[in-house]
Amino acid sequence: MSYKILTRCPVCSSSLKVIKLKCTNCNTVIENEFELSKLSNLTEDELNFVEVFIRSRGNIKDVEKELGISYPTVRAKLDEVIASLGYNVPKPKQNTNNKEILDMLDKGEITAEQAIEMLKE
Repeated sequence: MSYKILTRCPVCSSSLKVIKLKCTNCNTVIENEFELSKLSNLTEDELNFVEVFIRSRGNIKDVEKELGISYPTVRAKLDEVIASLGYNVPKPKQNTNNKEILDMLDKGEITAEQAIEMLKE
């Protein structure tokens, strides 16, 4: 039986390091301090979102359909993942102009209903 690797200490929430690796075939054991991928810091929900996003080739409309969420929610989840990976999240523009909204609609990034809502704002 195998378990998902812990990335945070259950006592103090600090980052954990992998110090031992073992081959399941020949039982070779290697000990050292190994770095984990930045992706290992993502929650299950964030990893699921990343998988859907990649499968959808970054097409937000497809992500919306598969997860049953709105365009703004997809963008918020993407920002959450970016922050969890340790990158700066760009601040959203205060007022998206009409041309940008129509461009997003034309590219299929948002639905007509979402465009209407954004234009109302």
